[in-house]
Amino acid sequence: MPKLASFQDLEDLRDRLRSRRDPDESGPPKIAVCAGTGCLALGARKVIDAFRKELDERGLTKKIELKETGCPGFCEKGPIVVVYPQGVHYIKVNPGDVPEILEETVLKKRLIDRLLYVDPATGARAVHEDEIPFYKHQTRILINNNIKIDPKNIEDYIAQGGYSALTRALSGMTPQEVVEEVKRSGLRGRGGGGYPTGLKWDATRKASGSPKYVIVNCDEGDPGAFMDRALMEGNPHSVLEGLVIGAYATGSAEGFIYVRAEYPLAVENARIAISQARELGLLGEDILGSGFNFDVRLHRGAGAFVSGESTALINALEGRVGEPKPKYVHTSERGLWNRPTLLNNVETWANIPLIINRGSSWFSSIGTEGSKGTKIFSLVGKVNNTGLVEVPMGMTLREIICDIGGGIPGGKRVKGVQTGGPSGGIIPQEHLDTPVDFDRLTGLGSMMGSGSIIVLDEDTCAVDLARYFVDFLCDESCGKCVPCREGLRQMRDILSEIVAGRGREEDLETLQEIAGLMRSASLCALGRTASNPVLSTIRHFEDEYEAHIRDRRCPALVCEQLISYFIRPDLCIACGLCRENCPQGAIYEGEGAEGESGAIMVIDQSKCSRCGICFHVCPPKVKAVERVSGKSSPSSAPKASIPSPRDAGKEGERR
Repeated sequence: MPKLASFQDLEDLRDRLRSRRDPDESGPPKIAVCAGTGCLALGARKVIDAFRKELDERGLTKKIELKETGCPGFCEKGPIVVVYPQGVHYIKVNPGDVPEILEETVLKKRLIDRLLYVDPATGARAVHEDEIPFYKHQTRILINNNIKIDPKNIEDYIAQGGYSALTRALSGMTPQEVVEEVKRSGLRGRGGGGYPTGLKWDATRKASGSPKYVIVNCDEGDPGAFMDRALMEGNPHSVLEGLVIGAYATGSAEGFIYVRAEYPLAVENARIAISQARELGLLGEDILGSGFNFDVRLHRGAGAFVSGESTALINALEGRVGEPKPKYVHTSERGLWNRPTLLNNVETWANIPLIINRGSSWFSSIGTEGSKGTKIFSLVGKVNNTGLVEVPMGMTLREIICDIGGGIPGGKRVKGVQTGGPSGGIIPQEHLDTPVDFDRLTGLGSMMGSGSIIVLDEDTCAVDLARYFVDFLCDESCGKCVPCREGLRQMRDILSEIVAGRGREEDLETLQEIAGLMRSASLCALGRTASNPVLSTIRHFEDEYEAHIRDRRCPALVCEQLISYFIRPDLCIACGLCRENCPQGAIYEGEGAEGESGAIMVIDQSKCSRCGICFHVCPPKVKAVERVSGKSSPSSAPKASIPSPRDAGKEGERR
């Protein structure tokens, strides 16, 4: 394809591409298969290969387009296949379904009922994406094109209107006008800090010194978060276009895309996108004949969680260890190689083309007073519909969990949600009607963060969850500053003692003192926010801490050392599954309940390691294994049927 030398060249190319891609009912058939990481893990590559083989055998390769696309969001229902032009949406497709899809839906335009989504509440089948509750309650402006675009084909992006915002900016706006448009939009950084994007751009533009740099931060590392990954895998050109516009607005000639090492598909698709944009003249010298020069380099991160912090990321780009450094001045003034640097995360950059194309007033009409636009969240945990969701700022947590997420499996109660990644907080169920935006979540002791929402049900222990996140952060801390390094270790040790039943009354006060020191004295944002899981759980679930410390009891029946397992003789069917699977050999055959004949299984408490395997392998219809918090036996079990540990020595005689 020849290099585009002018704005008109780009528009002419777009017209030619659209003429070959008629989207109406008379257009040629297309098959889109999600090839995002989630669907690939569920077998999408085999589905794609099956389609290629079937099309080849039928001689239809040139008549029916097969497209490998990005993630449309409903990850747990993958592999996802959409047949165009009808837009028929199939879920959980396997290679064996391919011949039928091709024959019935693509060629004969007939539906395959078993592959359609069925609403568990109403039993209704959904044919199109917008009929599925998971999708219809969202406002998808960033990820709506993921299922329509082959991320490895720049033509797909251009045909959907891609790089038209770049044309608008370079041909009709001054750099300062671009900055002002971003300011008026009210866009705030989506990486976690929520700083007004336009102000950061303006500061970089006005900063003295050259050269200036622009950077995409794709070092997303929060447990349960995959928003940036999905955008970079599914629509890398939207991020790249935003980056070029930002470079033009701030006076930069060189940029970097920093991608987490654990995202190989994102690395691959970003590299291809850069290469294709360069070949077309959308990167390099004299872009589209505008006189503006700009190019991008891809940098693969080393995988450290802390490298997502701006100064640590800049250190890594400079070839040093990815450790944070004190922010005596903003990166907009002295960043990469001590030069003015504009750094935003993937989602922030992807919003820029939308703002330039549709206008700041359109963007600011979405969301709340202080938080404009939409936000992409990863909805995971104890919720029926997990995946990637995009909603307007201000939607409540309850709407996200119940309307989009479909509620909690098994009809269990929502205990709360953990937002903002490992440095976020746990919000209890009584605050689920809180609108989600930057300021309200902070007021509850949590934060927006990069956008992960982990749903917790009644079986989650708040104390153990806080310990889990502190343990994660303890391992991921760079260790450079004492408050973070030692504070996290001390908190982990205290929490470990509490969940083991060895907590002390003064532990809560000690945890809060350590948290206060970390917040005021840590070097970077990781250390200053690392105490959020602890402080928020103490604030909202103090009764659970007291149960662990005073009563040596875990109300959620999670903390192993505070749980005992017993087998109810009135329910045991002596199937022996628990005995066969017990790793400690702690289960033996007893004599049966008083007044009853037949052997039962008995747990030797002196050998039991409280692993819970017996509880999980007991047949669901039997449920003879009972777990209780503390060391006492269950009141519902006949006491005579549960031998004490000293009776375990009779096991050999019974055999």
